[in-house]
Amino acid sequence: MSVFPSKIFLIAGEPSGDSLGAALMDSVREKSPEITFSGIGGPLMESRGLVSLFPMQDLAVMGLAEILPRLRLILRRIRETVAAIEQEKPGIVVTIDSPDFTLRVVRGVRRRMGRAAPKFVHYVAPSVWAWRPGRAKKLARLVDAVMCLLPFEPPFFLREGLRAIFVGHPVTRSAFVTADGAAFCTAHDIAPNQTVIGILPGSRRGEIARTGSTLFTAARIFAARHPDVVFVIPTLEHLRAEMERRAADLSAPVHIVTGADRAQALAACSAAMATSGTVGLELAAARVPHVIAYRMNALSWAIIRRMVRIKYAHLVNILLDAPVVPEFIQSACTPENIANGVEKVLDSAPALRARFVEALKKLDAPPGAVYQALSQCGDDFFRLTLQKRV
Repeated sequence: MSVFPSKIFLIAGEPSGDSLGAALMDSVREKSPEITFSGIGGPLMESRGLVSLFPMQDLAVMGLAEILPRLRLILRRIRETVAAIEQEKPGIVVTIDSPDFTLRVVRGVRRRMGRAAPKFVHYVAPSVWAWRPGRAKKLARLVDAVMCLLPFEPPFFLREGLRAIFVGHPVTRSAFVTADGAAFCTAHDIAPNQTVIGILPGSRRGEIARTGSTLFTAARIFAARHPDVVFVIPTLEHLRAEMERRAADLSAPVHIVTGADRAQALAACSAAMATSGTVGLELAAARVPHVIAYRMNALSWAIIRRMVRIKYAHLVNILLDAPVVPEFIQSACTPENIANGVEKVLDSAPALRARFVEALKKLDAPPGAVYQALSQCGDDFFRLTLQKRV
């Protein structure tokens, strides 16, 4: 086993990656405090001392219609990231999800540095079990290892000659599992008998405009039916003004929360409505009954729907192979459907919480699994050669 590298370059392109990157930094520093980190990250990684090469928000786009207007900026950010890695010469580069950006960086670094390139570990395996299975082979040609969040993922990559390790999902050990919702209610003068509904419209402005706007309309419907409701909106600080604007006409008390109170805010919710994404798993970890919704650009949907190979969008539903969490996708993403769905999950809350516990057990791994995976980055650990890569 080789000596742990002294420098690690991290690349996170969205809030979920920022959370994973922060947890990775904590895990590594617990056993190797001398390690230095650089790269790209958001507020959580910056709170651990990372000086981001540029704002992470520059990369937070999704779908063809969103990427095209910002293509020039994204291409410039790829070049800047490649140049930074070439200059800093870290021992390991950890690319955290966001494959459209991160894997282009990997390709660029390999072309410029050749055999002097660092080891590349991709964190969060692409969902080849859901769509575009050919991505497993492409990933094997680019990176040295992949750290998987889901227990059933490694075989898809091992068969392509890529070292794949299940490291568990960090949500199982996150603040969402132990958050004190009662403390949040006390601090915000929310009475114990009030119904608290979370609105989680997403972190990208495109998804907020398409899906989030539908959630806010559903919230207005719900408030008309339930006069005792209180709304909680956990969001990012740079989105606070937009959330205030969208919530202005809700005929109910609204608490907009950013920063460290996010986990407590979720735990305080009686139920929630959320744009599909990582937040669904966070809600499950906090034992909050919820529904998910998603509406994307029509062109992107027309392309993606032909590629998808799974029945469900929510990871809890995938893990349990059952429609535990109601999903309202594309044409089903209507305010009325969402409002009705929230009422239904409120009525079945105890049963849902039990299923969430069942699903989360499948995602757990021993503490320190990420550190152990990274610490094995010697030549004997990897099986790929430069000749296998494109």
